[in-house]
Amino acid sequence: MSRLIIAGFDVSTESTAATDWAAREARRRGLPLELIQAWPGSPSRPLGTGQAERWGRQRLADQADAIRARFPELDVRAAYVPDDPVAVLEAAADRATMLVLGSRGLGTLRGFVVGSVSQQVLGRANCPVVLVRAEPAAAAPGRQADEPPPAATGEPGVTVGLDLEHPYEKALAFAFEAASLHRVPLTAVRVWEPPPGSEYLTFGAIASMDEELEADERRRLDAALAPWRERYPDLPAATELLRGHAGIALVEAAAHAGLLVIGARHRSSPLGAHLGPVAHAVIHHVRCPVAVVPFS
Repeated sequence: MSRLIIAGFDVSTESTAATDWAAREARRRGLPLELIQAWPGSPSRPLGTGQAERWGRQRLADQADAIRARFPELDVRAAYVPDDPVAVLEAAADRATMLVLGSRGLGTLRGFVVGSVSQQVLGRANCPVVLVRAEPAAAAPGRQADEPPPAATGEPGVTVGLDLEHPYEKALAFAFEAASLHRVPLTAVRVWEPPPGSEYLTFGAIASMDEELEADERRRLDAALAPWRERYPDLPAATELLRGHAGIALVEAAAHAGLLVIGARHRSSPLGAHLGPVAHAVIHHVRCPVAVVPFS
C-alpha cells in the first residue's frame, strides 16, 4: 500500500466536496493526493471518448489546478481512466492510505459510482473509504477551513462506533489518529441490546440482569480504549454506552460529529460484495463524513 490519499472525481458537486476534503486531509497528513476520474466504456464503443472525454479531462484538470492553487505545497496528481468504475476504484484502494468519495446520502453514491457499485467498492476496498457530503458541515472534523488551527471548545470531534464482537483495532487506530491530527475530542460509542428472551423475565430479574450486563459492557468498552488512551495521553477520549438498535443509535450519536468512523467486514453473496445492515444505515443517513474501515 502506498502512502497517498486518492479521491474519486466525477464532476458532481459531491465529488468536488470529496476532493476538497481529501486535499485538506492530505496536507494535514503530509501525503500526496491523487484525483481519479473513471469513465465506463466497451472495446467497441468506449463512452469516454470524443467531446465527453475532452470535457471530463478538462474538468479534472481544472479541479486539480484549483487544489494546487489553494495548497501549493501539496503534491497533487490527476488520472483519467476510461475503464470500469468498480475495477478502477478497487485498484485505487489497493494502493491508497485512504479512498475518498462523494456521497449524497439517503441513497447511493453519485456519478461514476451508482447503484450496487458503491456497495461493491465499500465491501471490497482494502483501505479506509471516506464518504463526504456536499455540505458545509461535512468539511472535516472541527469544521476547519483551509488552515488547521487548534480546535475550539464545542467544535465537532470524531465519533467511532465499536462492535466489540468483531475486530475493532483498525477502526480505533484510524479514529484516534484522525482526532489527534485535527486536535478534536474523540467519543467511542458502544451499542448493546439484552439477549433474546430476556423480555419474558420478571421485572426484578430484568432490572438485575440489565445492571450486570451494562456494567460488563462498560468494562469491555473501557478496556478496549485503555491502550489507545495511553498512546494518546493528551487526547480527550470519552465513552458512550447506548442501548438499542446499532444502526439507529449510531446515526443519532453522530448527529453533531465532524467525522464518524466504523469498522466493516467484507461480506460475499451471490449478488456480490456488500456491507452489513449497520454500516448500510450509517452511510445512507449520517450527515457528516463517514470513514468505513475494513477489518477483514
